[in-house]
Amino acid sequence: MAHWRHAVAKLSPDQIDPAIGFKFKLSKTDKVATGGSCFAQHIARYLRQSGFHYYVVEKGHPISLSDINDAFNYGVFSARYGNIYTSRQLVQLFDRAFAYFEPDETYWRNSQGNFLDPFRPTIEPQGFASEEELLADRILHLQRVKQMFINLDYFVFTLGLTECWLSRADGAVFPICPGVAGGVFDENSYHFKNLSVAEVIADLRLFREKLLVVNPRAKIILTVSPVPLMATMENRHVLLSNSASKSILRVAADDLANNFDNVAYFPSYEIITSPFSGAHYFGPDLRSVTEAGVAHVMHLFSQHCTSTLKTDEVTLRNYSDDSTTTEFTEDAKKIVEVICDENLL
Repeated sequence: MAHWRHAVAKLSPDQIDPAIGFKFKLSKTDKVATGGSCFAQHIARYLRQSGFHYYVVEKGHPISLSDINDAFNYGVFSARYGNIYTSRQLVQLFDRAFAYFEPDETYWRNSQGNFLDPFRPTIEPQGFASEEELLADRILHLQRVKQMFINLDYFVFTLGLTECWLSRADGAVFPICPGVAGGVFDENSYHFKNLSVAEVIADLRLFREKLLVVNPRAKIILTVSPVPLMATMENRHVLLSNSASKSILRVAADDLANNFDNVAYFPSYEIITSPFSGAHYFGPDLRSVTEAGVAHVMHLFSQHCTSTLKTDEVTLRNYSDDSTTTEFTEDAKKIVEVICDENLL
């Protein structure tokens, strides 16, 4: 039994720890793959910097600068799939990697006339020079994704959104609305979909089943992104859509974690968004997560989810009750940069 007064109200923000009782312990030799929304990039960054086996199957050229590799989405996640915002995208990625599904839509064109992959439209900053180049890269990419699912030990997936755009022709789902980064929007070709609790749960359960067929030892760690929606297609205030979307994702994650031994939930969402943080974990835009917030999350991830805790790997700022406005303003500037397709909206 846990009481709010002892677990939250009487503690300073940096002492609050909602991650107790975590199911798994990652070792240094476990292949840990990552995917999901923008916030998932923080976990990838931590794994990469702290000596764990961050499992990357698509790597940039070894002599390229790190910022160039990041711009081309090498190492941002375990494969070059960009942000996977929804549960439906995740299932589709698996099915495409194992040739269970091949979407009708093969490419978009951007404003420069270059070619974009509709299912990862921002992974190539200027687009591909030709359709042939795009298709060759896609074949290699899906081969690597297949390799990743077969060989990983842990898959850390951050749920970000419930709103998505689908093809009317074959149900293919896109990470952003067609016509934003490339392609042409046509309401006869695409339609908006806001996934329900039942649909997200069904997607995640289906993904789990499919993954275990090809990799019986695989374990899944689910998180929910604390980053609020930038915009909503629903006819309501974005605050309402954000609350509904995050609640749906949190309930779905709970369902999987409670019903399957190989699925666990890590409370990134609660650590960043709960009242104890006093908004110190968000920047001035009230969306971007500060370094202090990420540090708190990754300190607890290291403590509860890994076999070796190195306290010097994660710096945790102590935000006491008497933190001044100036301190908050300065810390809020320390926003962790992530690659986020939502910004295109």
